[in-house]
Amino acid sequence: MPSLFVLRSRIGLAAALLLAVAMPTWADADPDAAFADCLNGLQTQGRSHGISSAALDQSFASITYRPRIIELDRSQPEFVQTFWDYFQSRADQRRTDRGRALLIEHGPLLNRIHAEYGVRPEYLLAFWGLETNFGSYFGSTPVLDALATLACEGRRGSFFADQLMHALRIIDEDGIAPQRMVGSWAGAMGHTQFMPSTFAAYAVDYDGNGQRDLWGSLPDAMASAANYLRAMGWRDGERWGREVRLPRDFDYALSGLDIRKPMSEWRQHGVRAADGGELPAADLEASLLLPAGYSGPAFLVYDNFHVILRWNRSTHYALTVGHLADRIAGMGRLHAQAPAQTRPLTRKEIKEIQQRLVQLGHLDGEIDGIAGRQTRAALRDFQRQQSLPADGYPDHRILEALR
Repeated sequence: MPSLFVLRSRIGLAAALLLAVAMPTWADADPDAAFADCLNGLQTQGRSHGISSAALDQSFASITYRPRIIELDRSQPEFVQTFWDYFQSRADQRRTDRGRALLIEHGPLLNRIHAEYGVRPEYLLAFWGLETNFGSYFGSTPVLDALATLACEGRRGSFFADQLMHALRIIDEDGIAPQRMVGSWAGAMGHTQFMPSTFAAYAVDYDGNGQRDLWGSLPDAMASAANYLRAMGWRDGERWGREVRLPRDFDYALSGLDIRKPMSEWRQHGVRAADGGELPAADLEASLLLPAGYSGPAFLVYDNFHVILRWNRSTHYALTVGHLADRIAGMGRLHAQAPAQTRPLTRKEIKEIQQRLVQLGHLDGEIDGIAGRQTRAALRDFQRQQSLPADGYPDHRILEALR
């Protein structure tokens, strides 16, 4: 889903803080009564934001508390999905073929949007394909239910209270009926799964019917996505990145988004195009990513890759968007081959990696089962110390080495 805004309303923050204090008592109280009290507070907050009584009455008449949303928000998968599992299930041939067919079907619209906003059609199709499988599934949760439940639940109450206010304003000002606002369990909406605050800031009425409609109007949805990407700094005429080939003696410690070098320097380090040819003599800075460690594929990524990360912070997502866009535009598959199926690490195993890195003095951070930048940097320190390829990639081999 797209990047999200931070709550700025003092009234909203105060209400959410009160909710955060009250919500832990729900297990001991009547949750329906507690939710009704919370809704009263949110409705009052809506009035203070200038939302009309008609829109508030229409919206709050049907809002329902959904415990399943709390379960989804709190749950974490047991296994951490590998790059190959994520990538192969999303940038597959079926989705590529569908994207190419839609490129022809909607070519005039997408080319017009490209001319106005500077985002090429294949990228818009790639985002659309990953977010809702080209509009085939928006999600099935009423957005107001999702946002109200999460606002009242308390853990991230202030954020979701603010999102609810934006959603109410969409109903009030854009004329979208509450029952049409269906989306993900977290409140993301429409063809491109915008959160309400992203909708408020970047959605456009591209078909000119007086309504910004990300559910029923493909022109609105695609132009809104392009507008959002342009606002985040998308550079027309530049790619997202490319697959590359590394020399046998490459220093894997040079990998990671925190290291940026001109293409000329990557050439000096022996980096070549995936087919073995020379890298282009482009005036670009790039970072090297190894999403499956030193034995997997390697990518040089550019400024547009960082824009994709602002849409969704997952590097797996950003690499998949970029490659799917390439495939839709007519390019081929990755040169790197997926390995035989191996069991991914569990979050418990990643926590063990973090704990052992702390014990060895390499890591000073939270033990959360998520291999973020601090954990990967600590792994590189350990790998260098042990004369191992310093790719910072957590896998079963490094866990055994730490043990």
